Amino acid sequence: MKSHNALARAVCFHRLGRIHDRTPESRQHRAGGLNLVVAAIILWNTVYMQRAITILRARGETIDDGLLGFLAPLGWQHINLTGDYLWSAPPKLEADGYRRLRTTTDPIAA
Repeated sequence: MKSHNALARAVCFHRLGRIHDRTPESRQHRAGGLNLVVAAIILWNTVYMQRAITILRARGETIDDGLLGFLAPLGWQHINLTGDYLWSAPPKLEADGYRRLRTTTDPIAA
């Protein structure tokens, strides 16, 4: 629960975590939007974590199913929360329609 709240605070005004709307309806709309964005991040992370596990297992890695319960899709370090977006070129997608997963040999993974 603590990590979920930290993610919501990070998304809400880039870590300021304040809602300044005056009316209850406006605050409710803002909170609903925040919950939607947080849910989308959690879904994105869950899908890509599952893909990573599937690829690792396909490579012959042993992954204990008992440890999977300790994974939490609540990270946001890979998500731009500043509002500065660069759309220079569409991302290259794999044949299955997803972005390529990073490997330990990728320079950005270090």
